Amino acid sequence: MGSRANGEWRVTGSALRRTGVTALLGVVFSMLLLDSAVAAGVPPTPIPQNPSDVTAVPAFTGSPARPRAVSSPVVPQNAFMAPNGRSNLHDDAYMTNTYLWSGPLGDNVQTLSTFQGGECASLTFDSSDRIVAICIGLEGPRLAMFDPQTLALLAVMALPPRSVGTNNPFTDFSGGGYFYLDQNDRAVIPTANGQIWVVGETSGSTGPAFSLERAYDLSASLSSGDQVISALPDWSGRIWFATTKGVVGTVDPASGAVKTLNLAEPIGNSFSVDRTGGVFMVTDRALYRLDPATDGAPWITWRETYPNIGSVKPGQTEDGSGTTPNLMGAKYVAITDNADPMDVVVYRRAKRVSGSRLVCTVPVFSAGSGSTDNSLIGTGRSIIVENNYGYTGPAATLNGVSTAPGIERIDIDKAGTGCTPVWYSTQRAPSAVPKLSLAAGLVYTYTKPPRSDGIDAWYLTALSFRTGETVYERLAGTGLGFNSNYAPVSLGPDQTAYVGALGGLVLLRDG
Repeated sequence: MGSRANGEWRVTGSALRRTGVTALLGVVFSMLLLDSAVAAGVPPTPIPQNPSDVTAVPAFTGSPARPRAVSSPVVPQNAFMAPNGRSNLHDDAYMTNTYLWSGPLGDNVQTLSTFQGGECASLTFDSSDRIVAICIGLEGPRLAMFDPQTLALLAVMALPPRSVGTNNPFTDFSGGGYFYLDQNDRAVIPTANGQIWVVGETSGSTGPAFSLERAYDLSASLSSGDQVISALPDWSGRIWFATTKGVVGTVDPASGAVKTLNLAEPIGNSFSVDRTGGVFMVTDRALYRLDPATDGAPWITWRETYPNIGSVKPGQTEDGSGTTPNLMGAKYVAITDNADPMDVVVYRRAKRVSGSRLVCTVPVFSAGSGSTDNSLIGTGRSIIVENNYGYTGPAATLNGVSTAPGIERIDIDKAGTGCTPVWYSTQRAPSAVPKLSLAAGLVYTYTKPPRSDGIDAWYLTALSFRTGETVYERLAGTGLGFNSNYAPVSLGPDQTAYVGALGGLVLLRDG
């Protein structure tokens, strides 16, 4: 399959291009077992790739961008989370997937990767600008801290392991797939043992480290096989959580008291929280606004069902919406449904509205070839949606194969009475969560063009927010280890882009 020389693991192109689940898992297990025990402070080892593949594909196409800022309402800062853009996978409590700062503009973009034997998908940035992430491999999740410039591993902490053989490891987002960094640089993590851990940072003579400060036990509220998928604080500091079987709950951070409500509908995504106290969750059947009752328990304020054909399309992990609710400005909440063709659906999110709560339902992509399992980008009135149709797991993009094309922008009209398609891009982004830089006016995504030679080349791709035109594409790497597998593009405060991949973490920055 490969060889190791001078401390660097090389995997042959033929091994990385073999088809079949057995071959795929064999490669992944070999990667995991190679350096599964890492020590803090170790410099990065690159994610394995075949050198001849790297030289056979374009390293860069397009030209450097000229920043053109995009205006959007300021996203309110939740005082119990790290600053917006630093706090969680979707960047803020409104889950907008937007940044105030820029990413790489395409000027002599440099790349770097660190092999972690697992996917470091969910990234945050602490007050010292260090990366705090959860990396998930087949051996389980772990909390990790990286130097943002060198990707050296600074600290690591094992998290409770997942139950063996219960779920598909490539589509299971519970037990650490979502977490947030709070205002004190503490990672608040739903764990695989039915708890919420609060993990702080420490420092000593050997460098930074992690320390468990508190664990909230939710196990009494979970039935057999249920898992906590996400947790977020509301504007009063109350911690809300959701489980895969549809239990939603609150935790009093001082007393640890837990109050729950069973929606009895599966939940496969995170949720969003707005400054008015609303908590927005999408199940496989409906979109909910919840608010705290007088005793702090979850209370259903409204429920809206959405169109649903009732099946899991290729590119989805659930038979429902694949999106975390996206809060836009002060009025709207947007999701995708599970119709065919799939729609972007926008609602008015206030507790009470006069007239219809529905703003618009806009079909995107073609019937029989459209689905998504990634959240929308949302500004005040503009929505970016990505097509993931055909991504059924890592094997779906091996040997030069890719997924269905499509990234679209939809705008809500100024009167809030309808929506209009603005542009369509033919880029193919199998499963990465795209992001928008408001400072640069660029949409960043992670693409994979189909190739007849069997090479699997993955690119950081920047699109114009205004026109949808591709500005540039920069090769991140080739092979299985560079597959993003539902991870987002994350933009650091120094304009660096990071992408979690099956092999670990990839960095791209202007030279």
